[in-house]
Amino acid sequence: MERGLLWLPLLAVFIGLAWSGWNEFQKVEAYKIWAEPFDQAKYDIYAVLGQKGTELTWGQPTRQGPVKLETFSLKDVQSIWLLVDNKSVDFESPPPKGKSVELEFIMREQPDPIRIPFTEIPLAAQWCEYLLKIWEPMQE
Repeated sequence: MERGLLWLPLLAVFIGLAWSGWNEFQKVEAYKIWAEPFDQAKYDIYAVLGQKGTELTWGQPTRQGPVKLETFSLKDVQSIWLLVDNKSVDFESPPPKGKSVELEFIMREQPDPIRIPFTEIPLAAQWCEYLLKIWEPMQE
């Protein structure tokens, strides 16, 4: 009987891990359908981001598909910054670690910046570089 009680917590952990994996799989499948019409798209546990032409759409991933979607145009952006731990960093040589990673978009007509969270610094740096290449010709 004691052995059975010792294995019970392990069984609970296994069930929790299986549920967590299934939940994340459902989110990724919903993201794949959502991302089809975009030129570029990214998924991570914090946010989904899609780019079509000069339009960016982002939101939170769920099993039913992304929610709290917001769309804005790169034409309305005044500047783009890569933030690591709420400090602007150079996307060409980002720090190796950080607790929070975001792309920040300062808008021309909007007082509050738009911040899109990322889980990985290299992925955020690649997106920053990619979006700057699209955005910079619009500023001339």
